[in-house]
Amino acid sequence: MLIEHYARLVRLAYLTLSDHRGRHRHVLDAHRLVQQVLPRLSRQVDVGAEGGAYGWLRTRVVRTALRARRGRGVPVVIGLRLFPRAGGAVELVLDRRLAEVPPAVRAAYALLVLEELPAAEVRRIVDDADGLRQAVALRDQLGESGQQALRSTEFDPCTVQTTPDDLLRRRRNSRLGAAAVSALVLAGCGVMVAQVLQPPPAPLADPAGGKPAVSRALDPERLVLADPKAWADTSRVDLTAWPARGDRTRDSGLLSRALRVWDHPSESVRRTVEPGASTQGPAHSPQLLYAGNVDTRNIVLFYDGERTVRYTEPVQAGGSAATLEIARSDNSDVTDASALTLTRTRTAARYLLAPWISESGLRDLRKPDSLPQPLALTSGVTPEVPLPPAKGCGSWPTLQLRSSSKIVENHRFLLTDLGGFAPVHLTYQALPGRAENARAGRPVEATSSAALTAWSTTSCGLPQLDPGVRSVNTWDFALQKLPGGGSGTWNCMRADTWKGPGQVLIGLRPSSGKPLLAASARNTAACSRYGQHVVAGVKYRTSEGDRYLLAAGSRAVTELTAAGKTSTRPTLAVRNPPDDRVKALTRTGQILRPPGT
Repeated sequence: MLIEHYARLVRLAYLTLSDHRGRHRHVLDAHRLVQQVLPRLSRQVDVGAEGGAYGWLRTRVVRTALRARRGRGVPVVIGLRLFPRAGGAVELVLDRRLAEVPPAVRAAYALLVLEELPAAEVRRIVDDADGLRQAVALRDQLGESGQQALRSTEFDPCTVQTTPDDLLRRRRNSRLGAAAVSALVLAGCGVMVAQVLQPPPAPLADPAGGKPAVSRALDPERLVLADPKAWADTSRVDLTAWPARGDRTRDSGLLSRALRVWDHPSESVRRTVEPGASTQGPAHSPQLLYAGNVDTRNIVLFYDGERTVRYTEPVQAGGSAATLEIARSDNSDVTDASALTLTRTRTAARYLLAPWISESGLRDLRKPDSLPQPLALTSGVTPEVPLPPAKGCGSWPTLQLRSSSKIVENHRFLLTDLGGFAPVHLTYQALPGRAENARAGRPVEATSSAALTAWSTTSCGLPQLDPGVRSVNTWDFALQKLPGGGSGTWNCMRADTWKGPGQVLIGLRPSSGKPLLAASARNTAACSRYGQHVVAGVKYRTSEGDRYLLAAGSRAVTELTAAGKTSTRPTLAVRNPPDDRVKALTRTGQILRPPGT
């Protein structure tokens, strides 16, 4: 009886028991329960009308599992962690659905599908009419795909893969080092021993497409949790100070799935990796930032010191596939670690704000004179916030945040969504000599009147930026009188990425009319602290139809040449230019040409 039916009984126990103690303990609990239920050889058992010895054993296993009896005893595993082999997207959905229902529903569903018992017999075994009704509804809802998934190795505690427990600790401890070879004692379980010690096939089929990390990195019990009050009493105000938030931070099933998908996602998982981020699984136990339900998705956010990772899955079966997004976030600070995206649709997004944010509002960059609208937060989560348009710039929604006075900063700053994991920090650098430029020409927060006015126009260039942007500064470097009347402000908008290289867009903002794009370049230091001098030129036509080449340089320029004509001023206008060549000379003798040429 043991050899013939043991695996079936253990699978029933595994499906009925809760996995809140982790998958390793879940496997051992299922084997332990079945072995404790088995009668002693010397005992006479009256199986009655249970349908034979197997039916009697099956009823005892299910009822014992429903009472969640997990006593001490064998099997014992030293030095190894046991995990059923991961399945695909269908198995993932089924695992989540089973984790959400009571044990009686799980047991009834397993008896209906695996044992193919009639409803009346299932009702007798589980002794729960409501649980049976829910199980029947679950079977009808999941259909044939759910039944096939239940028979897969994802839910088979007798077909497992093994990983070491804690190699570093065992190396330091000679006594445990002797056990590092792995001692596996499964008394009375010949089938289990043979299958556990059998090496897994190589390579593992998807979703284990990559080499899994050591088990401690995938153990939800080892996740790093920051003290909720740490952010107000630390000199490192970044993602490491974020406490774990959300209503699912203790849901080991959800957290375990998120860690496994991060480590080796299946082909069905929609994975997005932002520029510069590694695709490797967690090398150590990451920090948990959030775990909860938002709208129709279960969402988990991790941080491993270099990357932020967002895992999402549908709340209801039949929803869109699980997703995994990995972004670089090393060396974050009080501003660019102030918000992470939880959900995003085509038109709106919700954000999780840092614990040090004391005020939050929504403003339109295209309306610099309007005041921000306050946002009502729920445990740090914003309501749905409109996204910037994919094309055009009739409006440009932007978050305006203020940091808490508890960290001294207590300043306002702007963040905008460019489609990445984290909103982008916006700054401003004013014209030379202006009062707003009090910090020796360095970028400042884009919340002053001059900054908002500049961004009301330059925001239209944001859709042209590449992915992976960390911050964007707009620098007004020259003011020029325009032929035909009016004036124009020369501006360099620089986007810095998490990866490092920057992108610049240089243009002219006339006092009336549309802005003009003069130059653009990628992988350049122009318009940064390491490229503080710039020159550019653009073709311009007056309202009367006259053609000009306009050129301008930053304040260090002492000689400017455009279309063969030279000026000692930082701006120059050449009528009917024979060509559009521009160059400049700085006071130190450096020759400048427009970026990208």
